[in-house]
Amino acid sequence: MINHGSTTFIIRFASGYIVKGIVVSETSSTLTGIAKRYATAVFELCKYQKNLDTLESNVDLIGSLIMDSEDFRTFLASPLLTREDQSKAIREISKKLKLSKVMSNFLSLIAIKRRLFILNYFVKEIRLLISIEKGEVTAEVTTARGLTDEQNEEIVKMLSHSTRKKVKLLSIIDNALIGGLIVKVGSKMLDTSIRAKLISLQSTMKEVS
Repeated sequence: MINHGSTTFIIRFASGYIVKGIVVSETSSTLTGIAKRYATAVFELCKYQKNLDTLESNVDLIGSLIMDSEDFRTFLASPLLTREDQSKAIREISKKLKLSKVMSNFLSLIAIKRRLFILNYFVKEIRLLISIEKGEVTAEVTTARGLTDEQNEEIVKMLSHSTRKKVKLLSIIDNALIGGLIVKVGSKMLDTSIRAKLISLQSTMKEVS
């Protein structure tokens, strides 16, 4: 977890305001396709430079910021901010998070091209590439709000036992969910015992919602 107080200030200072409820018109498949091309290029460059550990660390920082800051998510999606406002904020955020030159340049590029709205998809795609490189299984967990460390650990333990592989958990927030969680492990179906345990965890989450 990182402190987002100063980052939120940077976003508000750069834009002057935050517009709520902006919806990007592109379809999910289109955004995924764009993000995948960027992710592949960044991944291959960092792999060539032998900087995959730094890349993973940077992506985790960005992913954490996206998950924890509603202001940042709105900033990324808003079409009302100028190119200059977005670029200035991204430069300051990159500096504050101490991101690598490759990641900082990438963020500046998509800010200039007004494609910041793909950043969440980019994080998802590049994490998948890193997991494949490391021989891990990637599991997507979608919830209405962030999971606790204990819940994350429980899910990782269950899925690791089921797949017999090291599991990398990707957390996704979907405000459209009323409660519970959706778990996806590649294209494989979860076995009955794992489903039962997840249903039990879902019930617990709904009770405390």
